[in-house]
Parts: sequence; C-alpha cells; structure tokens
Amino acid sequence: MFTGIVTDMGTVRALEHRGDLRARIGTSYETSGIDMGASIACNGVCLTVVGLGEGWFDVDISAESVSKTNIGDWAEGTRINLERALKVGDELGGHIVSGHVDGVAEVVGMVDEGDSTRVTFRAPEALAKFVAPKGSVALNGTSLTVNEVDGCDFGINFIPHTKEVTTWGGVKVGDRINLEIDTLARYVSRLQEWG
Repeated sequence: MFTGIVTDMGTVRALEHRGDLRARIGTSYETSGIDMGASIACNGVCLTVVGLGEGWFDVDISAESVSKTNIGDWAEGTRINLERALKVGDELGGHIVSGHVDGVAEVVGMVDEGDSTRVTFRAPEALAKFVAPKGSVALNGTSLTVNEVDGCDFGINFIPHTKEVTTWGGVKVGDRINLEIDTLARYVSRLQEWG
C-alpha cells in the first residue's frame, strides 16, 4: 500500500533479461534500512526487492508487469519515481494507491500556465470512465488531482514543487505513463455491475 507521494527519484542502472526482467535501481534511500522482500513502488508499479547494495536495489519484473505498464520503455539512465511502502502511522498525504497499474495513458498535450504546467493525458477507453473531475489518479506513482475530463482525455496541473521532486519536470508529449485508477472508483463500478 502506498500514498502516491514520491519520496525519491531513482535511476535505472541496469536491465537484465532472465526468466523475468531484473532491474537495478539507483536510489538515495538508505538501503541498509530496506529489507529483502520489501515492496517499493517504481513509477507506480509495486515491485519486490530481491537484491540490495549501497545506493541501489534490484527487483524482478514479470512479463505480465512489463506488458501492462511502461516498464518496457525503461533503459539504462531512465529516471523513475520511487515510494517506499506505507507504514502504520505514516501521513496519508496523497490517496490510497495499491501499486497495481491498470493501464498506460499517453501524454497528448502540454501548456505552461504561469509557473505550473497543464498536461493532458489520454486514457485507454476501458479506463476513461473511472477518471472524474476533482477525483484522484496515480500517474507514474504520483497521487494527482484531475482538473477536467473530456472523453478519454483528462488534464492535470503540475506545480513547480511536483516538477522538481518527481520525474514530471521532464515529461513530454508522446510519453507513455502508468495509470492506476482510484480504488474507490473501481469498487463502485463493480458494485453497479451487480446492481
């Protein structure tokens, strides 16, 4: 369980194809405080730590995760948003995020508005119904508030702080973005199917 409040920007140091994909992630986290088997959200994907060293951790990524996320776009040097798993007593500054990516959205527009940047995303059609104005989404692991929705397109405003402490300062049109819809929206929809 996560909150979507990014606490580090990591860097993909190495990728190795085995039975699964193994990634080595460089981090500023104090890795001596990370347990083997711990969960870390990497661009919003909940991954399990399988190796540790000073300033890095390794994760194994299944073919399923690669096919459903933007992990297939990763290369050595790719910057990614990181968040350690939520602990009892931690501040819930974002919203409840599972780290289970629902699909990949695309950046289709960007415009500066003062010091902020308004970014327009296009959600897959099957997920668009779960995105609501003033609702929450997690994009590349970042808890964000939706400003407006127009069909499959939705807008998010990125303030300077968010652009500085996450990978959002380097986003560009055409980027593929991990999208996790709000958990409440998912359950309300499922209940309506049974109603």
